[in-house]
Amino acid sequence: MSAILEVENLVKKFGEFEAVKGISFAVEEGEIFGLLGPNGAGKTTTISMLTGVLPPTAGTARIGGFDVRTQMAEAKTLNGLVPQDLALYPPLRHSSGCR
Repeated sequence: MSAILEVENLVKKFGEFEAVKGISFAVEEGEIFGLLGPNGAGKTTTISMLTGVLPPTAGTARIGGFDVRTQMAEAKTLNGLVPQDLALYPPLRHSSGCR
């Protein structure tokens, strides 16, 4: 099997604060993977970098071989995200049938 997601020494800094401190992992095709940790561990920041919401400060991440820094449009065709909570503005919630 080959890794569908490869993360190597991924770092995210906000000024002097280092929210993600060089995380590395790989997820093989067909594997179920969970990213667990206490509040403030950098889970959301890591996911934000992998989905193109935030640019990494350092390190590399590849989704299906596509670099999230330089090939995010291609990487986005291979990933999906379902947040824990539905985050819609109130007018959108009511028009979409969500409560």
